[in-house]
Amino acid sequence: MRMRKKKHREERLNLCEDYIVNDFEKIKDGVFNLFDNENPIYLEIGCGKGRFITETAKLNPDINFLAAEKNLDVLLLAAEKIKNANIKNVKFLAGDAGAFANFAGGKEFDRIYINFCDPWAKNRYAKRRLTHKNFLEIYKNILKDGGELHFKTDNANLFEFSLNSFADFGLKMKNITLNLHQSGFEGNIMTEYEQLFSEKGQPIYRCEVVF
Repeated sequence: MRMRKKKHREERLNLCEDYIVNDFEKIKDGVFNLFDNENPIYLEIGCGKGRFITETAKLNPDINFLAAEKNLDVLLLAAEKIKNANIKNVKFLAGDAGAFANFAGGKEFDRIYINFCDPWAKNRYAKRRLTHKNFLEIYKNILKDGGELHFKTDNANLFEFSLNSFADFGLKMKNITLNLHQSGFEGNIMTEYEQLFSEKGQPIYRCEVVF
């Protein structure tokens, strides 16, 4: 379901301007200038309404987070969460994963999170899946050697496709689970979608991938 445009969206986005990068060109040559320290930087691709990035940033004050989201209405909600909580180690990018194909900053990220991305169910749209080899090539170029991709989805077909994609790309996988909330995995932080799916009894699939 498409979210309605938020009331006073532009005005509210302007109030969060210290947290939002509106133009990818501003970070194309590197992201360390976004933060006033040299802490590791984690990237979330598709942050949605921001529950995951907010709670993760609170628990990890010594990590910097860049959260990318192309939908301005949900980006607004995420940015307002961070602003209202006075969290200083999060910035937002108004954009999507494809923009990082033009990233010239090199291997600056230590981790990437992809949570509940669009499965693009029809085979003809496979190249749009964020775990397709074309995107893995992008991640390889921006992740430090040994950096990780943490992936969660409720879609079994996308998870199977992703595991095969990771394997074909020659990546090591670990902590693979077909039912996250029954696995005993500690430290999981749920997204809004994840809570909705899990309350309906939908299993959550998760894995970690090492580049």
